[in-house]
Amino acid sequence: MENQYQYFKRDISWLSFNYRVLLEAEDDSLPLYERINFISIYSSNLEEFYKIRVADHKAIATGAAQSDEETVQSTIELVDAINLEVNRQLEERIRIYEQKILPALKKNHIIFYQSRNVEPFHRDFVRRFFREEIFPYLQPVPVSKDKVISFLRDNRLYLAVRLHLKGIPADAPGATQYFVMKQPYSKVPRFIGLPKVGNNYYLMFIEDIIKANLDVIFPGYEVDSSYCIKISRDADILIDDAANTSEIIEQVKTKVKKRKIGDVCRFVYDRAMPQDFLDFLVDAFHIDRRELVPGDKHLNLEDLRHLPNPNPNIPPIRKPQPMKLTCLNERESIFQYVEKKDLLLHYPYHSFEHFIHFLYEAVHEPTVREIMVTQYRVAENSAVINTLIAAAQNGKKVTVFVELKARFDEENNLATAEMMKAAGINIIYSIPKLKVHAKVALVLRRDQQGKKLTSYAYISTGNFNEKTATLYADSGLFTCNRILVNDLHNLFRTLQGKENPEFHRLLVARFNLIPELNRLIDHEMELARKGKPGRIILKMNALQDPTMINRLYEASQAGVEIDLIVRGICCLIPGQSYSRNIRVTRIVDTFLEHARIWYFGNGGNPKLFLGSPDWMRRNLYRRIEAITPILDPDLRQELIDMLSIQLTDKRKACFVDENLRNCWKSAHPQKEKIRSQYTFYELLKLKIEN
Repeated sequence: MENQYQYFKRDISWLSFNYRVLLEAEDDSLPLYERINFISIYSSNLEEFYKIRVADHKAIATGAAQSDEETVQSTIELVDAINLEVNRQLEERIRIYEQKILPALKKNHIIFYQSRNVEPFHRDFVRRFFREEIFPYLQPVPVSKDKVISFLRDNRLYLAVRLHLKGIPADAPGATQYFVMKQPYSKVPRFIGLPKVGNNYYLMFIEDIIKANLDVIFPGYEVDSSYCIKISRDADILIDDAANTSEIIEQVKTKVKKRKIGDVCRFVYDRAMPQDFLDFLVDAFHIDRRELVPGDKHLNLEDLRHLPNPNPNIPPIRKPQPMKLTCLNERESIFQYVEKKDLLLHYPYHSFEHFIHFLYEAVHEPTVREIMVTQYRVAENSAVINTLIAAAQNGKKVTVFVELKARFDEENNLATAEMMKAAGINIIYSIPKLKVHAKVALVLRRDQQGKKLTSYAYISTGNFNEKTATLYADSGLFTCNRILVNDLHNLFRTLQGKENPEFHRLLVARFNLIPELNRLIDHEMELARKGKPGRIILKMNALQDPTMINRLYEASQAGVEIDLIVRGICCLIPGQSYSRNIRVTRIVDTFLEHARIWYFGNGGNPKLFLGSPDWMRRNLYRRIEAITPILDPDLRQELIDMLSIQLTDKRKACFVDENLRNCWKSAHPQKEKIRSQYTFYELLKLKIEN
């Protein structure tokens, strides 16, 4: 029987999310430099998208790779659809930048030059600055179709220049020449501050300063034109999933070094470039025309996160400051608190220092015999790692599972693992054919006679990373519930190669997660069919697995009311006959919504869960993920309050409709009072004060 259900394409859905990020730059109620930062985030997201997702599709389209989901033809069509949507978004990005951001800067007395043409009072400065600060670092490289081509580095900005020899007709052989120059960002900043004039501050792109001085670089030539170009290269390194630990380590060491020289997946160029100029570059650098992606005159706008703010009267970006719980100050014992009551922390509203304190207490508590932690993405110079090393040096048995296949963190994870291993920590590396994405920690206690004492489990939605804990909105549970502690111990034994694990309350992907999810959904459907309220709320980063989407479609048809709070990819299509009871909400704001929290109404006695997985194939079937039920009624209510606030947010939340449009919930969202991230912060703050 043919499947009656339909799904959004994963990558087109992701582009809808990234467009929603861009729309934050249009919100003039936000601090100006926060709006500028959202353009940077949008651009950075798109760069990684091409280097991973589009690169994968191109490999399939050329026959270099195979896919169970896409044919060569469907992949080609998908890449065309991606480029079409990216081009549409480019128009919007230019509009927001030129019609919203630049005028807002000017209103705040910051003149940001957008071409090589400057006011007369700045010409001498630009000339002098170029000669003294930029010119010594420029290395023009000639480009010819008939000679060995120069290598264009990944994501580096180049200036392509077309010249004519003076005194020779332009159509004469050899009269026209082409050069490329890499911008010297390691030596000179991308954005240059010019002398202040009156009340106005002035900024300029380094490439525009170079364009204004091309005659100095190329004496004896007439400059025809110059345009920025860049290349994105395939950054997805393929690790053999079936390899053993030592082979994986060697693959990581060798393959990450090749990331910067991967195949071209995108050639971005200034769309004002004449076609014959573009044709020459395409032929000279052997660019496949399917890899051409037009851009604006200024590329790599992810650099805008470094745009200087020369005007002291412009308020800086202010974020809610992490709170410390009075019951968990440095003089109090987290162990003693958790023995009495489960503890739920929400980052970045709560301070990540509480987790560091938890580990620090484990280091110095004599009855602690063993500490176990998973590591997926860890901060550089990590306080977490330093504390674990201190524990090992203090005689504790410390075991850390290190996932070497965490994309873009392979080298850092390997280096950190080797450092921990040298300090006496027991390191477990990647499991063949699996990624371990669970974010869990376990502290085991015994008395001097070896008798088990109360132990502690920590299950989180986010990584043990103090840097991202200030940027990502995550939640983590501390508990000493004996069943959950034993389940988590069994999970670590599984990671160490033990077979036939049993989990009683902890839900673990590839073991008991899918059966329990099906049971929970079935129960809500049964309630709805009996005329009772069936209710599901699912908060996650991504929803892509067709099997689980089908279950939600079925639940909708049975009358279950379903709200999805999905930040990124959502392949479920709302607004269809089979999804009429499903609403999809997307929230984009100061912090990256990263928590995975699930609510099942259960006939008025709600069940809530918190953990690491999204509902994507990779999370549900090819990773080790951990999800805990929330057993404490007060903490369940706290999560219900969070979900309720997010669903009533009309300020930064929007609906995703059946055409993947981000639809505001209010005609005037900027006037709405509930801004879920800040409203929830105030709620948590009120709880501390009371």
